Amino acid sequence: MVPIPQAFSASYAQARVKFLEAAASAGTQIESHRHPLPGRDGEVLALDVALDGDAQSERLLIVSSACHGVEGFCGSGVQVFALHDADWRQQAREAGVTVLYLHALNPYGFSHLRRVTQEGVDLNRNFQDFSRPLPVNAAYRRVQPLLLPPVWPPDAANRAAVQDFIDREGVAAWQAAISGGQHEFPEGLFYGGLAPTWSHQTLRGVLARHAGHARRVAWIDLHTGLGPNGVGERIWAGGNDAAGVARARRWWGEQVTSIYDGSSTSALLTGLMWSAIDDAAPQAEYTGIALEYGTEPILEILDALRGDHWLARHPEAPPALAAEIKARLLRAFYTDTDAWKGQIVSQARQALHQAVRGLSETAPDTAAA
Repeated sequence: MVPIPQAFSASYAQARVKFLEAAASAGTQIESHRHPLPGRDGEVLALDVALDGDAQSERLLIVSSACHGVEGFCGSGVQVFALHDADWRQQAREAGVTVLYLHALNPYGFSHLRRVTQEGVDLNRNFQDFSRPLPVNAAYRRVQPLLLPPVWPPDAANRAAVQDFIDREGVAAWQAAISGGQHEFPEGLFYGGLAPTWSHQTLRGVLARHAGHARRVAWIDLHTGLGPNGVGERIWAGGNDAAGVARARRWWGEQVTSIYDGSSTSALLTGLMWSAIDDAAPQAEYTGIALEYGTEPILEILDALRGDHWLARHPEAPPALAAEIKARLLRAFYTDTDAWKGQIVSQARQALHQAVRGLSETAPDTAAA
């Protein structure tokens, strides 16, 4: 087992090396799906996959990081620590649970310190049926003129207009309008896109290869941003499925929240990534959570995202301002202290053990098809 701080990294390139070394040391089956673009420092980008256990096991636990790029600093640290955790790996093996680690679902965002993919898309709003009319976010239309002002930091008029909206409708309405996902403004925030992204297509391929035989699938997707600093909210990661939510609460505790009943700090979202498991493993009983670790207050996070999207529209910005914007974004999604990292790993380790126990139940709630 490595010391907790050593499992975390200061860059995507370093995180990838640590993950691949840990996966190799653990004797896992490794595959890498190379991204078409280079990283911030010219490094190779990839979705790296490590399979720990019997490839034909009927019990599969997926542990994924960096759906939202810059959030990968946290998720990668958890994955690297888990691969070095002999007690955890032994428990999974003895229970007949195979673990599929997906390192850096969005490697471009991880490397370039962006939450979005190279297409400017929020991967967790991109899993739509693009053959049908896409959802319309009328609330986002209202706030879009306020989000990306001509100058950054915003001038007094923009700050006053934003504050007026919040005073009239509340912080929750501001968050929901912005973060719910939208398909009309490609340069805007939480853009779901008009077609599947590279990360979307690559993930579907990986799931089809590794989950198609499973009869019970669990998924822990690692995120940061929402909630009190260092506290991991366990958010149901699936469709509006009451039986699934109940099972998740039995596995991970009654504190599991849901965007469908209003108990989560997250707004109601569409185009969620976890829906891909329905196509990859339609025969399987599925149970998943997004483990969302708190960092900064929600208004700070949204402003940091506004700044990053403004910078993407203004590459001519002075280097000092660009560096300040990127540093603020990183702080919004990663608290770089040993204490925070300790909280992260402790809660993740508990959730991993609970997932294995849940997958090991002898009597599933419903028989697999």
